[in-house]
Amino acid sequence: MTEIQVRRVYDDPTGSVATDGYRVYADRLWPRGESKEKFHYDLWAKEIAPSTELREWYHASPVERWNEFVKRYTAELEANPNMPKFVSQIKEHPLVTLLYSSRDESHNNADVLADYLRSVL
Repeated sequence: MTEIQVRRVYDDPTGSVATDGYRVYADRLWPRGESKEKFHYDLWAKEIAPSTELREWYHASPVERWNEFVKRYTAELEANPNMPKFVSQIKEHPLVTLLYSSRDESHNNADVLADYLRSVL
């Protein structure tokens, strides 16, 4: 079974596969201030990140819109034709770290994605 953990892009990677496992960046936009040489990830899964429309809608009022964002993003994940392939890739690894670039460590798309993956793995 695959264990899913969530980590902020700006946290230093441990450098240990045993601690981080397979690192998946799950945002549509490149993380601000991160260089391609410094930022370590194994997969950039922008095709399963929230749509631009949903991301912009949510960021207009994140605190008030969080619960609705979770519902809408989960619906996007369920309807996303890329999810079966993505889930198969995730299942190949015993430990997966989903990376996000949001400042909010409690309300971010990687947490929603992690919950979704845990429900389908």
